[in-house]
Amino acid sequence: MKVSHRAQSIKPSPTLAVSAKAAELKAAGKDIISLAAGEPDFDTPDFVKQAAIKSIEEGFTKYTAVDGTPGLKKAIQNKFNQENDLAYELDQILVSVGCKHSIYNLMQAVLDPGDEVIIPAPYWVSYPDMVHLTGAEPVILKTGIEDNFKITPQQLKGAINENTRMLILNSPSNPTGSFYSEEELKALGEILVEHPEILIASDDIYEHILWGADRFVNIVNACPELKAQTIVLNGVSKAYSMTGWRIGYAAGPNEIIKAMKKIQSQSTSNPASTAQVAAQAALEGDQSIVREWCGIFKTRHDFVCDELSKIEGVRCRPSEGTFYSFPDMNGVIDRLDSVNNDIELAEFLLEKAEVAVVPGSAFGAPGCIRLSYATSMELLKEALSRMQKALA
Repeated sequence: MKVSHRAQSIKPSPTLAVSAKAAELKAAGKDIISLAAGEPDFDTPDFVKQAAIKSIEEGFTKYTAVDGTPGLKKAIQNKFNQENDLAYELDQILVSVGCKHSIYNLMQAVLDPGDEVIIPAPYWVSYPDMVHLTGAEPVILKTGIEDNFKITPQQLKGAINENTRMLILNSPSNPTGSFYSEEELKALGEILVEHPEILIASDDIYEHILWGADRFVNIVNACPELKAQTIVLNGVSKAYSMTGWRIGYAAGPNEIIKAMKKIQSQSTSNPASTAQVAAQAALEGDQSIVREWCGIFKTRHDFVCDELSKIEGVRCRPSEGTFYSFPDMNGVIDRLDSVNNDIELAEFLLEKAEVAVVPGSAFGAPGCIRLSYATSMELLKEALSRMQKALA
């Protein structure tokens, strides 16, 4: 049987692969602590679960409109108005099966072979492969720890050519935890306003897990004139610990949302009806739990960053949000005879320390590793202690 070139051209998710390997070793009796998965360890809030249960009991289990229920779309519209000072009509909003699905829909709707997509590195692992699936080409802009893992206006300007169709901005960033300030976004925006043919995909999924700034801003907040060429992408997975509910959403120009809806109508159709009710409850309910969880992530972050910095050869830049640390491990790799790169380092830590991390190569940043602190402080203390002993 023949497998398509499309399927052969993409790689399995490295984060899922590491998580699967850790689970396999756990099943074999190893005491593995996994710092690989990118999902909060908290349970979905009770009021959200109760809304879903009620919807099932009331028989709300049929198809909905492809682009989402009116109630959820109204809640998203209100969220944009109240939290982001952004106004969208209901036909400018599309609800999808997770933020990842929203991004996939966008790329399928607007990219053609020969188009180029600018992706700052380190990047979320799925961006380049999603681009490849459209026949377009990713253009990677490399950054390092000395740049706070953020691109400069000069880099952006130098990467733009007649084939450039899209720029992806993820802030706060997976995997680095870096956040673009309003001034930095304005500087990038000054270049982008000169290129109205370039779409900006603003991936705001970690919006509410932020402590490195007084308030969240995306590029439309910084440069309102870019609204007509920006798609804002978000979801309930990270902020409300609803990763398995699979609800994401996009907002932007009507013609692009309409094209994304057409793509979705021929793939998944509508997101799960019950999950949409749950997402509406999350957006409309008490938001204090979101702020409480953010404070807990900040405490864990401070601990992890401090402990990593005690290891010889580690350079750990404090994150400004998310629940990841992304230390530069080149100094460690240089002094370990049996380790030559970040992939071998991740294997070394899994074998010697029984701690699972994701190698930075998966994110376009060789020499780094990503640690998720979306787990208990007890497990973080044990994991960092093991890493310190293994790398001593």
